[in-house]
Amino acid sequence: MTVVQSLLAFTAAAALLTVTPGLDTAMVLRTAAAEGPRRAALAGLGINIGCLVWGAAVATGLGALLTASQTAFTALKWAGAAYLLWLGLKLILKPRQSFDLSAPGGGASGDDFAWMRRGLLTNLLNPKIGVFYVSLLPQFTPDGVAAGPFMFGLAVIHVLLSLLWFAVLIMATRPLAAALRKPKVVGALDRLTGGVFIAFGLRLALDRAR
Repeated sequence: MTVVQSLLAFTAAAALLTVTPGLDTAMVLRTAAAEGPRRAALAGLGINIGCLVWGAAVATGLGALLTASQTAFTALKWAGAAYLLWLGLKLILKPRQSFDLSAPGGGASGDDFAWMRRGLLTNLLNPKIGVFYVSLLPQFTPDGVAAGPFMFGLAVIHVLLSLLWFAVLIMATRPLAAALRKPKVVGALDRLTGGVFIAFGLRLALDRAR
C-alpha cells in the first residue's frame, strides 16, 4: 500500500473500531449520564492520553525492532495479520448479545480532574490496548517510511477519531445508550468489525504471498 492508501485504510478501520462499544464507550456514557458532560469529557480526554502513551510506546519499540531486524519486523506483521483474522472470526461467530454500560470507578468522589485520571489509568492499566496496537499498527505501515513516527501518527488518528466519537456520545447520551443496549445493534457492530478485520488480514496475507 502507498502512504495515502495506508492512511485511508487505517482511518476506516479505526473509525469502525472506535464506534464498536467497549470499556471506553461505557465509561464515557456512564459518566455523562451520572456526572454530567464536563466530567465525561475529562474522562474521555484521560482515555485518549492513555492511548497516546500506548501508541508512543508501541511505535518506539517497533521502530527500534525495524532498525534492528527487518526479518523480525516482517514476522511480527505476519503474526499481527493472523491475530486480526482470529479476532475477526471470533467477532463474527460469537458476537456479543449485550453491552454492559457500567464502568470502573462509577460514582467515586473527587474533583473534576479525578475523572481524567480515572480515564487515563483505565487505559494505561489495560494491556489489551498495547497488544492491539502491536498487532494493528504495523499492518498499515508501508515500506520505505520511518516506521516509528508513522505508527505514532496512526495512533494520533485513532485518538482524534475517539475524541470526535466521545463528543457525539456526550451530546447524545440517552439515545445512544438506549441503542447500544439492543442485542441486534451490538451483534451487528461486532460482526461488521469482524468482517473488516478478516478483510484486512486476508489482504495482508495475500499481498505477501505474491
